[in-house]
Amino acid sequence: MDKKTILAIALSFLVVLGYQYFFAKQEPAQQSQQQQQQQAKPEQSPAQGSQSAPAAAAAVKIPKEEIKQAAAGKDILVDTPLYTAVLNTRGGVLTSFKLKNYHGTLDPGSGLIEMVNVQEGMQYPLTTTFPESSLEVGPDSIYETKVTSLDLAGLAEPKQLVLTYSGPAGIKVEKAFTFYPGKYEVGLELRVINSSSNTLAQKAVLGWYEYADPKAESDDYGRTGPIYFSKNAIETVDTKKMEAYKFVGTDISWAGYESKYFIAAIIPKQPTLTGLVLGKSVNNLTTVALDGPKNTIPANQTAFFNYTLYMGPKDYAILKDASVGLENSIDFGDWIKWLALPLLLALKFLYGFVHNYGVAIIIITIIIKIIFWPLGNKSYKSMKEMQALQPHMNELREKYKNDKARLNQEVMQLYKSHKVNPMGGCLPMVIQIPVFFGLYKTLLYSIELRHAPFVFWIQDLSAKDPYYITPIIMGATMFWQQKMSPQMGDPMQAKLMLLMPIVFTFLFLNFPAGLVIYWLFNNILSIGQQYYVQKKM
Repeated sequence: MDKKTILAIALSFLVVLGYQYFFAKQEPAQQSQQQQQQQAKPEQSPAQGSQSAPAAAAAVKIPKEEIKQAAAGKDILVDTPLYTAVLNTRGGVLTSFKLKNYHGTLDPGSGLIEMVNVQEGMQYPLTTTFPESSLEVGPDSIYETKVTSLDLAGLAEPKQLVLTYSGPAGIKVEKAFTFYPGKYEVGLELRVINSSSNTLAQKAVLGWYEYADPKAESDDYGRTGPIYFSKNAIETVDTKKMEAYKFVGTDISWAGYESKYFIAAIIPKQPTLTGLVLGKSVNNLTTVALDGPKNTIPANQTAFFNYTLYMGPKDYAILKDASVGLENSIDFGDWIKWLALPLLLALKFLYGFVHNYGVAIIIITIIIKIIFWPLGNKSYKSMKEMQALQPHMNELREKYKNDKARLNQEVMQLYKSHKVNPMGGCLPMVIQIPVFFGLYKTLLYSIELRHAPFVFWIQDLSAKDPYYITPIIMGATMFWQQKMSPQMGDPMQAKLMLLMPIVFTFLFLNFPAGLVIYWLFNNILSIGQQYYVQKKM
């Protein structure tokens, strides 16, 4: 193995290390205790619609003296197979939304994931205001309903809950929620009923509110904060840099608040006519509000503002079914998504048979090794051939030690005459780097791997090995593989190669356990293949 081969391997290592440093850790985040939420990158405010900013911002900036506790109203419990939700008649807001299939930690007693995260006295999600309207309906207006609870257990059909606010002069506002037994989606239709003899002008603003805890622990592998999808592009917002309320543009397909594995999103039925307002108050209450179109309501007519709410896991298949681009909220990376998604589908397919994602990862490793088997054979053969050329290489170095240009020419001629590819020894490692990155993204951001057990001490394949056993064994297999490899003539190169297992071991200490398992079993299979090739030569 000559200097070019060493350089290629070193560059491969630097790519891995650089990706870990610049991409995996570029967005340090704040994390709530239950939802494990992280920060996002800064949002750029589009110029479109900026003239509407004052009115839209005023719609979500609630004076402190008007803020009341939602508990002052009547609670309505909604129970479905997937979640339990609590709505309150003061403002018709959402005060709780707990996911039944997801706990905060591996401890079953840690509590269910709560999608509503605000502090006492703050506005709750789904607070609705009507700015630039003929009749102002306050965010804490009392809605009425005869329903005290909804139970969808064992049902196949959805159920509807209608909350009604009766204003002066024959004006009514209805919030009609539609709950589905097997979905994380909730339908919401806002109806403004004009029973008066006058024509009204009405515009609705629907907000999601989230408390951004400034003291929360950070996580290097995810983000938390506002997120929206506009003009087929994902935009994320850094809550640390949010200050004043502002209108950021129209044509909003959906907007909401995300964490690493969960998202609450509001999806308008008229995205081209829907704007977005973002902001953060002095008490760190973050606002993501959809600014709906302004409707003219003739006498004895009704205006409708329709939305779909999604509050649940970032499950790619579920998000994809929404058909509005929600699946783009999963941070698979733009340049490696083409590989991360097939790997995820393959893992889920295999999981259907083996019922263990750790075993599925091992099977994927074997399949990848089979695909690259011919290339691996050529690699190990090339390394053996390079070793055989070392005496000739040493002679050339001694003969042309004062003429680098002539030395390079003679070395290339030597390779050509013996039909040896100097890059052949490291090519399989370089080619597998995209697979490594794709699996890295899959294991780190796929909710299927969250809290997925393997064996014994590894109970979460998306987290690091708590006892660092698999990274150490992985490093040992790399060292073993290096000792099996043909020794080159340059002592410095040999020392560099022996340092690689040590460096990789420390690098992998905090990687997801599933990724370490992939690399470990890949090394074991490579050792077997290398032994097989060397025996044949």
